[in-house]
Amino acid sequence: MIWSIIVGGFIGFIAGALTKKGGAMGIIANIIAGLLGSSVGQSLFGYWGPTMAGMALIPSILGAVIVIAVVSLLFGKR
Repeated sequence: MIWSIIVGGFIGFIAGALTKKGGAMGIIANIIAGLLGSSVGQSLFGYWGPTMAGMALIPSILGAVIVIAVVSLLFGKR
């Protein structure tokens, strides 16, 4: 469980850096984006590539980028 949270935070951090939203996100937001992104990415893109804590990293990062983009679109400043 702890390992999943750490890996989720890592995935969220990478996705935040890719979308240039990492500075606005905190640690909790990184973890949530990483864990949600892992679910979204693996359901959309499948389970391939290197894995950590049961999460395929590449689809998880792509899913986290999608989650961050959707949340920014819905809740971002206009």
